[in-house]
Amino acid sequence: MQLNPIKVGLAAAISFSLLWLLCSLLVMLAPAMMLSMSGDMMHMNLAGMGWHLTLTGVVTGLIGWFVLAGLGGWLLAAIYNRSV
Repeated sequence: MQLNPIKVGLAAAISFSLLWLLCSLLVMLAPAMMLSMSGDMMHMNLAGMGWHLTLTGVVTGLIGWFVLAGLGGWLLAAIYNRSV
């Protein structure tokens, strides 16, 4: 079975974009909890830091994740197709 690299890339880009928007929304609604959870996930104490969430930052991150996830999904499908 062959994967369509463009479709896999687009699916990855959309999926990661939705996750980015959800994460940004959670940071906006519950910043302390998200900061604590982020620190726990990276085995760090981030209690002294804070979030600086701006619309520009959210959009920039959204574009970055869309592009990188799309390229990653495309690459994954292309490598998979060559290996079968």
